[in-house]
Amino acid sequence: MDITQALLVAAAGVVAGVVNAMAGGGSLLTVSLLTVVGDLGGLVANGTNRIGVMTQNLASAAGYRSEGVSGLRRAVPVLAPALIGSAIGAYTVSGLLSDTAFEQTFGILMVPLLILSLWPPKARGDEIAWPRALTIAVFFVIGAYGGAFQAGVGLLLVLALSHAGLDLVNANATKAVVIAVLTVVAAPVFIWNDQVHWGFAVIVAAGFAVGGWLGARWAVRGGEKLIRPVLAAAVLGLAGRMLGLY
Repeated sequence: MDITQALLVAAAGVVAGVVNAMAGGGSLLTVSLLTVVGDLGGLVANGTNRIGVMTQNLASAAGYRSEGVSGLRRAVPVLAPALIGSAIGAYTVSGLLSDTAFEQTFGILMVPLLILSLWPPKARGDEIAWPRALTIAVFFVIGAYGGAFQAGVGLLLVLALSHAGLDLVNANATKAVVIAVLTVVAAPVFIWNDQVHWGFAVIVAAGFAVGGWLGARWAVRGGEKLIRPVLAAAVLGLAGRMLGLY
């Protein structure tokens, strides 16, 4: 890893941290960059990115809290099913998929994520209103996706939480807590399987933390709409890259 690679990864981490804190999908940028600039295989890029995602969401949760918005209480009802799903998803992708299969699957999944990024969630209130059974089922599936692929899980969480009754600020604050916990559970699976490049992990984590803190504060102040066009472009670009269209 040379200085140019390090600077590119750090800068991408900052941008991705802001995007993740304000909407979701920032990992689409960092995973892609780690596979191209870092010359990492898909699974190692995925595992390396988890370290950055963990620091970003801890920083984002702190940033939201500093602005008077805490997602901890609202995260409690969805944590158990999401955690179980995350552990299953991480084990499945880390132990059973090859790099090629991972990248092809990841590319295919970018198409619905692009649609989600263009479909703004409806803002409502500050409480989850879904029935318990529906909440468990939805967040188990999202947890499984997050454990397996991570990138784009923030979009899924914001969409689900907003339709469950939360406005966008509370949905993002809650999302930060949920993803932080999911990553703490999923990351050891990738570490155990030697699928983390620690040099890149430290650099991307630092960038993620800075971006996550800033993005959380900007989100509370109404900046999410500025991110959506960039996010849609990133999803589309990565889908093409992973599917081998260019």
